[in-house]
Amino acid sequence: MDFAWRSSDDAFRQRLRDFLEGALPARWHADYALKGPGSHKMMQFAKSFVPKMADAGLLTRHWPKAFGGEESSPWEHIILSEELYSCGEPRSSAYMATNFIGPAIMRFGTPEQKEHHLGAIARGDVFWCQGFSEPSAGSDLASLRTMATPVNGGYLINGSKIWTSYAHSADYCFLLARVEGEAGHAAGITVFMLDMKTEGILVRPISSIAGEGDLHEVFFTDVFAPHSARLGEEGRGWQIVRTALHGERVGAARYEFANRALARAIEVLRERDMLRDPLIARRVLDAQATVEATRLLVYKVIDMRVKDVPPTAETSIARHLMMQSDRIVGALVLDYLPDAATRDGDPFLFMMIEHSRTAGIAAGASEIQLNLISRDMLNLPREK
Repeated sequence: MDFAWRSSDDAFRQRLRDFLEGALPARWHADYALKGPGSHKMMQFAKSFVPKMADAGLLTRHWPKAFGGEESSPWEHIILSEELYSCGEPRSSAYMATNFIGPAIMRFGTPEQKEHHLGAIARGDVFWCQGFSEPSAGSDLASLRTMATPVNGGYLINGSKIWTSYAHSADYCFLLARVEGEAGHAAGITVFMLDMKTEGILVRPISSIAGEGDLHEVFFTDVFAPHSARLGEEGRGWQIVRTALHGERVGAARYEFANRALARAIEVLRERDMLRDPLIARRVLDAQATVEATRLLVYKVIDMRVKDVPPTAETSIARHLMMQSDRIVGALVLDYLPDAATRDGDPFLFMMIEHSRTAGIAAGASEIQLNLISRDMLNLPREK
């Protein structure tokens, strides 16, 4: 594997940086990103920023040409993710629609569903949330209890979701519900693409350190979903969601946010003449090594995709290392720059602390990744 970038990749990265320099406000981190990814101010910005990305041909370049993309390489896609994460992900929730919801619709949707949803996503006109976790089904999604009862013309959905990011501003929800079967089994789980304006949906905010407006409870009371809102066949939701989650966990270059925060922390440590301390210098080197190892492992997974080699545990290892990168950089900042990691201190370092607290939970808990590694790479038996 050659780690040197092609000249075309370097040119694309520079093109993207030039676009971001012109599109982001001067006080981007302090006035926008610091408010939280789901905040009202951030979402209002994203609703103008994401269509600009689409107009510039940057939003869905990795999509097939038949759906408005340019079939760009996975390498361009990871460059895009790195640059956006390094500045705090200004797309807000739009990354979900472009990274995994859209591709899931391409693979499992009907021609009518593709026509209805994919163009709107590619133009940056709609924003999605994902309705997966429930009060009794977080990491173990097979335990979900939200029911979709078949009725004339569709389904009546009853139940609740929790920790749902961006629900208050979403146009659609990529929802998991059970058509049949008992909690604890994947059988019966079905995916719905639910219009969030449908009668019977109630959204309540959850206060958290992740920032204003990021997490929510969502309640469904006799919510009617027509057959046209179901993605794929009844009971095939587990296959669809596994495909979707795989795209989410590797498609997001979370390590680049840790890398940017670490670079800023080193600047502040140098300004304060603290790098002379060998203990601090060692901690910095450990953090740099972890972030770089994460980046290279993600590149290995991307290289396997390019060569059509199916990854096994590599995806889970990369995801676990992304969490460790956030935690190690966050701990370094808290231990040696606590004053800079406050809301009134350095905006980027404060964002890092908030970000690192949720790194081991969002998009697949750390323990789940370790279980997958033990099963797929080490062939360890399940706990009885």
